[in-house]
Amino acid sequence: MKSAGALEAEIEVFMRISSDVYKSSRTAAVEAQKQAKLVDASQQFEATMLQELLKPMQHGQSSWGGEEKSDDSASDTISSFGTEAIAKAISKGGGFGIAKQIVSKVTLEHQRNSERKPLSTKVSRFHADMFK
Repeated sequence: MKSAGALEAEIEVFMRISSDVYKSSRTAAVEAQKQAKLVDASQQFEATMLQELLKPMQHGQSSWGGEEKSDDSASDTISSFGTEAIAKAISKGGGFGIAKQIVSKVTLEHQRNSERKPLSTKVSRFHADMFK
């Protein structure tokens, strides 16, 4: 039968391990969320660029029904929404690869910066205490 001190020590080790597992899974979830935000922002950026490229085509089209193009603001608004939707769809489908390149470069830079940072003393002390 184990003494109360030995049981307390085992419980403390278990709690530290559980805490580390929780922190690492939480860190993974945070990183996944950051990655999703980066991908979304990159796609939005590419869609904005594509929308600007598609604008000249929007202005060159005739109005609904084949009549001469009018200065109707409602049709301009609808046409603008259509151009925006097309640009977003192209970007989500891979577009010109701009979003993919942005994600790749930002992720690479983040990894480089993470490798350069030294461990904080709090983390080091925690791990040192854990293995006493």
